[in-house]
Amino acid sequence: MASRPDDARAARQAALVLAGTGLLWIGAQILGGRIGWDTRIAILFDLAALAGFTWALVTTWRIWRRRQGK
Repeated sequence: MASRPDDARAARQAALVLAGTGLLWIGAQILGGRIGWDTRIAILFDLAALAGFTWALVTTWRIWRRRQGK
């Protein structure tokens, strides 16, 4: 459990971003393979997914560090 209401909200948001990013990325890969998107478009989705995963990781790490201070 998060130590503060802000931490709980941030943890829920990070979880939603992780799940949404993963689902959208998988969907984009499947759709792109079926439609035959150019490699540049696939890389664009890969970079967007990387940004989402990185944001969620940094947010989770910050929550964890705040909880370690207790």
